[in-house]
Amino acid sequence: MSKLIRSRKGEHIDICVNEDVNYSYNFFDDIEFVHDALTDVNYDDIDTSTTFIKHHLKHPFMITAMTGGYPEAKTINKRLAALCEKYGIAFGLGSQRAMIENKGLTETYYVRDVAKTIPIVGNIGAAQLFQYDSTKINDALKSVDADYLAIHLNTLQELVQPEGDRRFAGLKEKIESVCREIEYPVILKETGAGIDRSVVKRFAGWRPLIAGVDIAGRGGTSWSKVEEYRGGIAGPFGEWGNPTPACVMEVANTGIFTIASGGVRHGLDAAKAFALGADVAGAARPFISAYFKGKLDEEIELWITYLKRAMVLTNSGNMRELGRTNVIITGRLADYIKAKSMING
Repeated sequence: MSKLIRSRKGEHIDICVNEDVNYSYNFFDDIEFVHDALTDVNYDDIDTSTTFIKHHLKHPFMITAMTGGYPEAKTINKRLAALCEKYGIAFGLGSQRAMIENKGLTETYYVRDVAKTIPIVGNIGAAQLFQYDSTKINDALKSVDADYLAIHLNTLQELVQPEGDRRFAGLKEKIESVCREIEYPVILKETGAGIDRSVVKRFAGWRPLIAGVDIAGRGGTSWSKVEEYRGGIAGPFGEWGNPTPACVMEVANTGIFTIASGGVRHGLDAAKAFALGADVAGAARPFISAYFKGKLDEEIELWITYLKRAMVLTNSGNMRELGRTNVIITGRLADYIKAKSMING
């Protein structure tokens, strides 16, 4: 099994870098800021710092769950984590399933030596909670000096994946027990289909156990399309999911720490997410693409530049002020929000 997992991890990176596996529509394009012609802030005085649960970030970004579990992943993770440390942003590891099954792969995930201060988020799939007890998961996090655990809800990906899991009954209770038994705060995340308010409400009774939510919604990489390249059949489910901006609005409104990911392509998209209520904006594919082009520093510098431009143009001197700016929502996103509100009452 571990050999199969290692092969799959390498294939995922190769497909994401070289194939068109994006959703056909990005809902961030339906959001526009209201321009403030009489700004009263200096570009160089802009404060982009924020809080990531228990950590301080210089910039409100995260390189979200990427890779691990095969030889090349060690170099990729080290380089990405070093970038995060340099710029003071958060870093997410890929699923640690491979290293739980083969401890020899732990070094492909370990980045604390190059990322001494930033938050590092470990990762395990929700379906794997039925396979590993909490002690194994806790030990996996400890062995890489992680700060948090992301439990990813990737039902759509599993259904399309040729060798994917099919058992999901009792998942909520499994997540709850893991949250109670491990030593690390837990972040619930999706992998492209989006977490909306209804999911947050379903764990409201034990919400103190959940430190945050990573939306990972529809608009960026479609993991069902990725799995189709590996032999699965996505069909119409290649476009399945909840739009990221709509989910951000719903989830952030509950007061829980919210990471906006899924279709966040640059600093302007990130700024839009912050205006909708997100605490941090994350992405994976833009950074792995930049890694293979040898342009990681240029990519993150551009993210910071675009964010700060948006802040000046909306008269926002810090992240709190950006969160109070006005945006106009039109097109498919406006229609979706209106239709969803009728369902929610």
